Amino acid sequence: MLRSPHIRGGRLDMAVKGIGGIFFRAGDPDGVAAWYRTHLGIGPGCSADPAATPDRWSWTTLGGPMVFAPFAADTEYFPADQPWMLNLRVNALDTMIATLEAAGIAVETRPEWDQSGAGRFARIHDPVGTPIELWEPPA
Repeated sequence: MLRSPHIRGGRLDMAVKGIGGIFFRAGDPDGVAAWYRTHLGIGPGCSADPAATPDRWSWTTLGGPMVFAPFAADTEYFPADQPWMLNLRVNALDTMIATLEAAGIAVETRPEWDQSGAGRFARIHDPVGTPIELWEPPA
């Protein structure tokens, strides 16, 4: 088992509690923000939790697994010209794929990406070319 130096006697002392934000540059930030809101339902004022009252600055997400994984500089898992890839946890991947394709967004799937222990995956790109992996964890 991996142990964090911040876990002592079963207590989390100074451990990070989650991602607080994702910030990136875009030539048209309002347009890119609108694309994420329209096609993925994420961004300020959005909520994945119907019981939440979202505010104008944040996106309210649901708890669940989140992977933090630096990759080797020569990885082929995402394009070499991109320093990072966004991975978004979703439910009903097939429905999301159909919705994205109906909106004219190219969706890539590969059987070798899907693993019974890890879940199912699809890839899209935002308007500025950022690779986005859609991940449906196993049930």
